[in-house]
Amino acid sequence: MIDRKAIREALLARRQMLTRETDLSQLETVELDQTRVGRLSRAAAMQDHQMSLELARRREAMLEAIARTLVRIDEDPDYGLCDDCGEAIAPARLALDPTQLCCVHCAGKREQGSP
Repeated sequence: MIDRKAIREALLARRQMLTRETDLSQLETVELDQTRVGRLSRAAAMQDHQMSLELARRREAMLEAIARTLVRIDEDPDYGLCDDCGEAIAPARLALDPTQLCCVHCAGKREQGSP
């Protein structure tokens, strides 16, 4: 049996942390300095900028997954059951990542492209 309350609290804490990280990264956002001398300096600045954008995209995707999972926990009596086979997702798997939709077996099949 899964502890929905504990999972919900963990998700809320994770959401708060991600929101704080997003707020901090927006404060630290720096425009690319096109006046920096040297190709390597510009290339490094561009790479840093791309990495920042990717981290922001990943944070946003995780925040969306958390929001969907919170709704499922509150409204879906089948939360914790695999979307593919209907079997229970291992509590340890949900404890590690409550946003999981599939059991390990079905997730492996999805990664391999199997139906």
